[in-house]
Amino acid sequence: MTPPDHKRRFEVIYVANYADILAYVRRRTESPDDAADALAETFTTAWRRLDDIPEGRDARLWLFGVARRVLANGRRAESRRGELVERLGRELAAWAEPDRPGGALPGVREAFARLSPDDREILSLVGWEGLGSDEVATVLGCSRGAARLRLHRARKRLARELRAAGIDVAAIGLRAMELSKGAI
Repeated sequence: MTPPDHKRRFEVIYVANYADILAYVRRRTESPDDAADALAETFTTAWRRLDDIPEGRDARLWLFGVARRVLANGRRAESRRGELVERLGRELAAWAEPDRPGGALPGVREAFARLSPDDREILSLVGWEGLGSDEVATVLGCSRGAARLRLHRARKRLARELRAAGIDVAAIGLRAMELSKGAI
């Protein structure tokens, strides 16, 4: 339970400084939503660190400093997100190139795409993420036995789709090929 004087002090600081801090973050953000997020984070920090806030007019300066750091953290996070989007875009573009070395065998990607979403997910968990039966069971929320059975059935359906596409499963070795990162 929050002591009444603690709550009252926060309310006084909030009411006295809200407009100034809102104007500060609004001038430094591109959208009202970004400003609202920065404002909320600033006052959340103020609530958590209420004992650190100086008395009087210095509280306003302290809040400006917090808002400045909140905005800087937001810009860094946005920059990292942008870099990640660019990197993932390059990786996905390279991955999608059908004629790249070590790329999908003709028909393999299409055979995989014809599987149900559940089959694709379990095969991807094993092949792409490298998970074992126990780990797959945890991810899927089922028993280890059920996970092994689902995996077995998904492998059989993939083999059937590959054969239908004219791919000799025995020649390429389904287990070795089984959705390795570069295969599909």
